[in-house]
Amino acid sequence: MTFTFAQDDTRIDRARVHAWLSEKSYWAAGRPRPKQDAAIDGSRNYGVWDDASRVQVAYARVVTDGVTFAWLCDVFVDEAVRGQGVGKMLVEGIIADLQPLGLSRMLLATADAHGLYAQYGFENPDDPRRYMVRTMS
Repeated sequence: MTFTFAQDDTRIDRARVHAWLSEKSYWAAGRPRPKQDAAIDGSRNYGVWDDASRVQVAYARVVTDGVTFAWLCDVFVDEAVRGQGVGKMLVEGIIADLQPLGLSRMLLATADAHGLYAQYGFENPDDPRRYMVRTMS
């Protein structure tokens, strides 16, 4: 299989992305479709597609001011293509797309992919006590 990465909102399969995130992710389980669509509309969106079938096989979005900060989130790779370099292609493509912006910082949260992100320079913060979270419903 060969794959193509793109930052192209028009190619995002919104129904597929919603199904992945709302049904198969631990962080967005049960997220309503209108909320997911609004998140897509308010973000830079990225995907990877199978060249033969043209089916989307991965998704991620970045929330950013485009100048100083970015938050990488909703990263999902279809189970059928995991282990084939799709996650690496996705992260590499996102970093390359954001590089010209000269951002000071990119953050993410993960429970299970630390090894992947560490390959691209993500690390635990020097002082995690400086970071705070307010959970809102």
